[in-house]
Amino acid sequence: MHRRQFLSVGTGVAALPFAPHVARAQAYPTRPVRIIVPFAPGGTNDILGRLIGQWLSERLGQSFVVENRPGAGTNIGTEAVVRAPADGYTLLLIGTPSAINATLYEKLNFNFLQDIAPVAGLVRVPNVMVVNPSFPAKTVPEFIAYAKANPNKVNHASPGAGSSSHLAGELFKAMTGTQLVHVPYRGNAPALTDLMAGQVHVGFDTMPALIEFVRGGRLRALAVTTLTRSQALPDVPSMNDVVPGYESSGFFGVGAPRNTPVEIVDKLNKEINAALADAKLKAQITEFGGMILAGSPADFRKLIVDETEKWGKVIRASNIKAE
Repeated sequence: MHRRQFLSVGTGVAALPFAPHVARAQAYPTRPVRIIVPFAPGGTNDILGRLIGQWLSERLGQSFVVENRPGAGTNIGTEAVVRAPADGYTLLLIGTPSAINATLYEKLNFNFLQDIAPVAGLVRVPNVMVVNPSFPAKTVPEFIAYAKANPNKVNHASPGAGSSSHLAGELFKAMTGTQLVHVPYRGNAPALTDLMAGQVHVGFDTMPALIEFVRGGRLRALAVTTLTRSQALPDVPSMNDVVPGYESSGFFGVGAPRNTPVEIVDKLNKEINAALADAKLKAQITEFGGMILAGSPADFRKLIVDETEKWGKVIRASNIKAE
Protein backbone atom coordinates (compact mmCIF):
# COMPACT_ATOMS: atom_id res chain seq x y z
CA MET A 1 0.00 0.00 0.00
CA HIS A 2 1.36 3.43 -0.93
CA ARG A 3 2.08 5.83 1.92
CA ARG A 4 -0.61 8.29 0.81
CA GLN A 5 -3.24 5.54 0.68
CA PHE A 6 -2.16 4.29 4.10
CA LEU A 7 -2.48 7.72 5.68
CA SER A 8 -5.89 8.21 4.06
CA VAL A 9 -7.19 4.89 5.38
CA GLY A 10 -5.63 5.50 8.79
CA THR A 11 -7.33 8.86 9.10
CA GLY A 12 -10.68 7.34 8.20
CA VAL A 13 -10.30 4.56 10.79
CA ALA A 14 -9.30 7.05 13.48
CA ALA A 15 -12.41 9.09 12.81
CA LEU A 16 -14.83 6.14 12.90
CA PRO A 17 -15.19 5.89 16.71
CA PHE A 18 -16.32 9.52 16.88
CA ALA A 19 -18.88 9.37 14.08
CA PRO A 20 -21.74 7.88 16.17
CA HIS A 21 -21.28 10.58 18.83
CA VAL A 22 -21.41 13.36 16.27
CA ALA A 23 -24.46 11.83 14.61
CA ARG A 24 -26.20 11.44 17.98
CA ALA A 25 -25.65 15.09 18.86
CA GLN A 26 -26.83 16.24 15.42
CA ALA A 27 -30.01 14.16 15.65
CA TYR A 28 -30.82 15.12 19.27
CA PRO A 29 -33.58 15.50 20.28
CA THR A 30 -35.68 12.88 18.53
CA ARG A 31 -38.43 12.76 21.16
CA PRO A 32 -39.83 15.06 23.91
CA VAL A 33 -37.46 16.26 26.64
CA ARG A 34 -38.48 16.69 30.29
CA ILE A 35 -37.31 19.69 32.30
CA ILE A 36 -37.72 18.82 35.97
CA VAL A 37 -38.48 21.95 38.02
CA PRO A 38 -38.07 21.03 41.71
CA PHE A 39 -40.60 23.67 42.81
CA ALA A 40 -44.35 24.10 42.66
CA PRO A 41 -45.82 25.94 39.64
CA GLY A 42 -45.82 29.73 39.57
CA GLY A 43 -42.44 30.65 41.04
CA THR A 44 -39.36 32.07 39.35
CA ASN A 45 -37.94 28.60 38.70
CA ASP A 46 -41.16 27.48 37.04
CA ILE A 47 -41.42 30.63 34.92
CA LEU A 48 -37.83 30.31 33.71
CA GLY A 49 -38.26 26.61 32.97
CA ARG A 50 -41.28 27.33 30.80
CA LEU A 51 -39.65 30.28 29.01
CA ILE A 52 -36.53 28.32 28.07
CA GLY A 53 -38.57 25.17 27.34
CA GLN A 54 -40.80 27.01 24.90
CA TRP A 55 -37.80 28.57 23.14
CA LEU A 56 -35.98 25.24 22.82
CA SER A 57 -39.16 23.54 21.59
CA GLU A 58 -39.51 26.06 18.77
CA ARG A 59 -35.79 25.98 17.98
CA LEU A 60 -35.20 22.22 18.01
CA GLY A 61 -38.56 20.91 16.80
CA GLN A 62 -39.30 18.72 19.83
CA SER A 63 -41.30 19.45 22.97
CA PHE A 64 -39.36 20.51 26.09
CA VAL A 65 -41.98 19.85 28.76
CA VAL A 66 -41.79 21.25 32.30
CA GLU A 67 -42.56 18.72 35.02
CA ASN A 68 -42.91 20.15 38.54
CA ARG A 69 -41.45 17.91 41.28
CA PRO A 70 -41.52 20.02 44.47
CA GLY A 71 -40.57 18.83 47.94
CA ALA A 72 -37.71 18.47 50.44
CA GLY A 73 -36.15 21.78 49.50
CA THR A 74 -35.70 20.71 45.81
CA ASN A 75 -34.09 17.38 46.74
CA ILE A 76 -36.96 15.24 45.40
CA GLY A 77 -36.79 16.75 41.93
CA THR A 78 -33.00 16.71 41.91
CA GLU A 79 -32.84 13.04 42.85
CA ALA A 80 -35.30 12.21 40.05
CA VAL A 81 -32.84 13.69 37.56
CA VAL A 82 -29.82 12.04 39.20
CA ARG A 83 -31.52 8.63 38.75
CA ALA A 84 -32.68 9.32 35.17
CA PRO A 85 -30.89 7.91 32.10
CA ALA A 86 -27.96 10.09 31.02
CA ASP A 87 -29.27 10.57 27.49
CA GLY A 88 -30.26 14.25 27.43
CA TYR A 89 -33.99 13.61 27.71
CA THR A 90 -34.28 14.54 31.40
CA LEU A 91 -32.95 17.95 32.46
CA LEU A 92 -32.98 19.82 35.78
CA LEU A 93 -33.83 23.47 36.37
CA ILE A 94 -31.07 24.31 38.85
CA GLY A 95 -31.43 27.08 41.43
CA THR A 96 -29.60 28.46 44.46
CA PRO A 97 -31.03 25.77 46.80
CA SER A 98 -28.86 23.23 44.98
CA ALA A 99 -25.76 25.02 46.32
CA ILE A 100 -27.29 25.59 49.76
CA ASN A 101 -28.51 22.02 50.32
CA ALA A 102 -25.03 20.52 49.99
CA THR A 103 -24.29 21.93 53.46
CA LEU A 104 -27.78 22.43 54.89
CA TYR A 105 -28.67 18.72 54.80
CA GLU A 106 -26.44 16.35 56.73
CA LYS A 107 -27.28 13.41 54.48
CA LEU A 108 -28.50 13.34 50.89
CA ASN A 109 -28.97 10.43 48.51
CA PHE A 110 -26.76 12.14 45.94
CA ASN A 111 -23.74 14.44 45.64
CA PHE A 112 -24.93 17.37 43.57
CA LEU A 113 -21.50 18.46 42.33
CA GLN A 114 -20.68 14.93 41.21
CA ASP A 115 -24.06 13.63 40.04
CA ILE A 116 -25.37 16.57 38.01
CA ALA A 117 -23.58 17.81 34.90
CA PRO A 118 -23.89 21.61 34.50
CA VAL A 119 -25.23 22.48 31.05
CA ALA A 120 -25.74 26.25 31.02
CA GLY A 121 -26.45 29.19 33.26
CA LEU A 122 -29.66 31.12 32.69
CA VAL A 123 -30.16 34.06 35.01
CA ARG A 124 -29.03 35.71 38.22
CA VAL A 125 -31.59 37.63 40.27
CA PRO A 126 -30.82 40.00 43.14
CA ASN A 127 -32.30 39.75 46.57
CA VAL A 128 -33.84 43.00 47.73
CA MET A 129 -33.79 44.25 51.32
CA VAL A 130 -37.33 45.49 51.96
CA VAL A 131 -39.20 46.84 54.96
CA ASN A 132 -42.77 47.75 55.71
CA PRO A 133 -43.39 51.39 54.67
CA SER A 134 -44.14 52.27 58.30
CA PHE A 135 -40.72 51.09 59.49
CA PRO A 136 -38.71 54.10 60.75
CA ALA A 137 -35.57 53.42 58.70
CA LYS A 138 -35.54 54.74 55.13
CA THR A 139 -31.96 53.77 54.26
CA VAL A 140 -29.61 50.89 55.06
CA PRO A 141 -27.44 53.04 57.42
CA GLU A 142 -30.60 54.11 59.27
CA PHE A 143 -31.70 50.47 59.48
CA ILE A 144 -28.34 49.36 60.87
CA ALA A 145 -28.40 52.15 63.46
CA TYR A 146 -31.97 51.26 64.48
CA ALA A 147 -31.21 47.54 64.70
CA LYS A 148 -28.13 48.16 66.86
CA ALA A 149 -30.14 50.42 69.15
CA ASN A 150 -32.85 47.73 69.39
CA PRO A 151 -31.02 44.36 69.47
CA ASN A 152 -33.24 41.30 68.94
CA LYS A 153 -36.30 43.50 68.47
CA VAL A 154 -36.29 43.62 64.65
CA ASN A 155 -37.86 40.58 62.99
CA HIS A 156 -36.52 39.15 59.75
CA ALA A 157 -39.11 37.20 57.74
CA SER A 158 -38.08 34.50 55.25
CA PRO A 159 -39.81 31.75 53.21
CA GLY A 160 -38.16 29.15 55.44
CA ALA A 161 -35.03 28.11 57.32
CA GLY A 162 -32.14 27.66 54.93
CA SER A 163 -33.80 29.58 52.09
CA SER A 164 -31.74 32.06 50.09
CA SER A 165 -33.70 34.86 51.77
CA HIS A 166 -32.82 33.51 55.21
CA LEU A 167 -29.12 33.20 54.35
CA ALA A 168 -29.04 36.69 52.83
CA GLY A 169 -30.28 38.00 56.18
CA GLU A 170 -27.72 35.95 58.10
CA LEU A 171 -24.94 37.31 55.87
CA PHE A 172 -26.22 40.85 56.51
CA LYS A 173 -26.18 40.26 60.28
CA ALA A 174 -22.64 38.90 60.16
CA MET A 175 -21.29 41.77 58.06
CA THR A 176 -23.06 44.58 59.98
CA GLY A 177 -22.95 43.29 63.54
CA THR A 178 -26.72 43.55 63.92
CA GLN A 179 -28.98 41.17 65.83
CA LEU A 180 -32.18 40.29 63.99
CA VAL A 181 -34.74 37.64 64.97
CA HIS A 182 -35.40 35.19 62.16
CA VAL A 183 -39.07 34.34 61.58
CA PRO A 184 -39.42 31.44 59.10
CA TYR A 185 -42.61 30.99 57.08
CA ARG A 186 -43.75 28.23 54.75
CA GLY A 187 -43.18 30.01 51.48
CA ASN A 188 -42.92 33.51 50.02
CA ALA A 189 -46.60 34.39 50.05
CA PRO A 190 -47.26 34.25 53.82
CA ALA A 191 -43.93 35.93 54.61
CA LEU A 192 -44.65 38.84 52.27
CA THR A 193 -48.25 39.08 53.46
CA ASP A 194 -47.14 39.58 57.07
CA LEU A 195 -44.37 41.95 55.99
CA MET A 196 -46.86 44.15 54.15
CA ALA A 197 -49.21 43.98 57.14
CA GLY A 198 -46.44 45.14 59.49
CA GLN A 199 -46.37 41.92 61.52
CA VAL A 200 -42.64 41.57 60.73
CA HIS A 201 -40.10 44.22 59.83
CA VAL A 202 -37.62 43.23 57.13
CA GLY A 203 -37.13 40.70 54.37
CA PHE A 204 -34.38 39.80 51.86
CA ASP A 205 -36.41 38.08 49.18
CA THR A 206 -35.65 37.64 45.48
CA MET A 207 -36.58 40.50 43.19
CA PRO A 208 -39.12 38.57 41.05
CA ALA A 209 -41.11 37.70 44.19
CA LEU A 210 -41.52 41.26 45.41
CA ILE A 211 -40.74 43.74 42.65
CA GLU A 212 -44.41 44.58 41.98
CA PHE A 213 -45.00 45.24 45.70
CA VAL A 214 -42.07 47.67 45.67
CA ARG A 215 -43.31 49.38 42.51
CA GLY A 216 -46.79 49.60 44.03
CA GLY A 217 -45.54 51.16 47.28
CA ARG A 218 -46.58 48.28 49.54
CA LEU A 219 -42.96 47.59 50.46
CA ARG A 220 -40.00 49.98 50.74
CA ALA A 221 -36.78 48.78 49.12
CA LEU A 222 -33.65 49.80 51.00
CA ALA A 223 -31.09 48.06 48.79
CA VAL A 224 -30.54 45.49 46.08
CA THR A 225 -28.03 42.88 47.16
CA THR A 226 -25.89 42.70 44.03
CA LEU A 227 -22.60 44.59 43.76
CA THR A 228 -24.18 47.18 41.43
CA ARG A 229 -27.64 48.66 41.00
CA SER A 230 -30.36 46.82 39.12
CA GLN A 231 -31.91 48.13 35.90
CA ALA A 232 -35.29 46.93 37.17
CA LEU A 233 -35.08 49.19 40.27
CA PRO A 234 -32.58 51.86 39.19
CA ASP A 235 -33.36 54.24 42.08
CA VAL A 236 -32.58 51.64 44.75
CA PRO A 237 -28.94 51.65 45.92
CA SER A 238 -26.69 48.61 45.96
CA MET A 239 -25.94 47.06 49.37
CA ASN A 240 -22.27 47.11 48.33
CA ASP A 241 -22.38 50.92 48.55
CA VAL A 242 -23.03 50.71 52.29
CA VAL A 243 -21.72 47.26 53.27
CA PRO A 244 -18.65 46.80 51.04
CA GLY A 245 -18.33 43.31 49.60
CA TYR A 246 -21.89 42.24 50.43
CA GLU A 247 -23.42 40.19 47.62
CA SER A 248 -26.38 37.84 47.64
CA SER A 249 -28.24 36.81 44.52
CA GLY A 250 -30.13 33.80 43.29
CA PHE A 251 -28.91 31.91 40.25
CA PHE A 252 -30.68 29.61 37.81
CA GLY A 253 -29.48 27.24 35.12
CA VAL A 254 -29.90 23.87 33.48
CA GLY A 255 -28.25 20.58 34.41
CA ALA A 256 -28.37 16.95 33.28
CA PRO A 257 -27.52 13.57 34.82
CA ARG A 258 -23.83 12.78 35.18
CA ASN A 259 -22.31 11.10 32.11
CA THR A 260 -24.72 12.76 29.68
CA PRO A 261 -22.76 12.77 26.38
CA VAL A 262 -20.57 15.83 26.03
CA GLU A 263 -21.88 16.40 22.50
CA ILE A 264 -25.44 16.72 23.80
CA VAL A 265 -24.40 18.98 26.70
CA ASP A 266 -22.51 21.23 24.27
CA LYS A 267 -25.46 21.36 21.85
CA LEU A 268 -27.85 22.34 24.65
CA ASN A 269 -25.39 24.92 25.94
CA LYS A 270 -25.11 26.47 22.48
CA GLU A 271 -28.90 26.63 22.03
CA ILE A 272 -29.53 28.01 25.54
CA ASN A 273 -26.95 30.74 24.98
CA ALA A 274 -28.71 31.56 21.71
CA ALA A 275 -31.98 31.82 23.66
CA LEU A 276 -30.40 34.21 26.16
CA ALA A 277 -29.28 36.41 23.26
CA ASP A 278 -32.85 36.58 21.87
CA ALA A 279 -34.19 40.11 22.29
CA LYS A 280 -37.71 39.04 23.28
CA LEU A 281 -36.54 36.57 25.91
CA LYS A 282 -33.99 39.05 27.28
CA ALA A 283 -36.76 41.63 27.69
CA GLN A 284 -38.92 39.16 29.60
CA ILE A 285 -36.04 38.30 31.93
CA THR A 286 -35.05 41.93 32.49
CA GLU A 287 -38.64 42.87 33.34
CA PHE A 288 -38.58 40.81 36.53
CA GLY A 289 -35.07 41.91 37.50
CA GLY A 290 -33.04 39.07 36.04
CA MET A 291 -29.49 39.38 34.71
CA ILE A 292 -28.40 37.14 31.83
CA LEU A 293 -26.00 34.37 32.85
CA ALA A 294 -24.59 33.13 29.55
CA GLY A 295 -21.42 31.02 29.35
CA SER A 296 -19.94 27.57 28.98
CA PRO A 297 -20.73 24.46 31.06
CA ALA A 298 -17.39 25.05 32.82
CA ASP A 299 -18.42 28.62 33.68
CA PHE A 300 -21.66 27.37 35.21
CA ARG A 301 -19.84 24.65 37.17
CA LYS A 302 -17.48 27.24 38.67
CA LEU A 303 -20.44 29.37 39.75
CA ILE A 304 -22.10 26.40 41.46
CA VAL A 305 -18.86 25.47 43.25
CA ASP A 306 -18.29 29.06 44.39
CA GLU A 307 -21.87 29.48 45.63
CA THR A 308 -21.75 26.12 47.45
CA GLU A 309 -18.61 27.22 49.30
CA LYS A 310 -19.95 30.70 50.07
CA TRP A 311 -23.28 29.60 51.54
CA GLY A 312 -21.68 26.63 53.27
CA LYS A 313 -19.64 29.07 55.34
CA VAL A 314 -22.75 31.08 56.28
CA ILE A 315 -24.70 27.94 57.24
CA ARG A 316 -21.89 26.60 59.43
CA ALA A 317 -21.21 29.97 61.08
CA SER A 318 -24.91 30.49 61.86
CA ASN A 319 -25.49 26.80 62.77
CA ILE A 320 -28.52 26.59 60.50
CA LYS A 321 -30.29 23.23 60.26
CA ALA A 322 -32.83 21.96 57.73
CA GLU A 323 -36.36 21.83 59.11
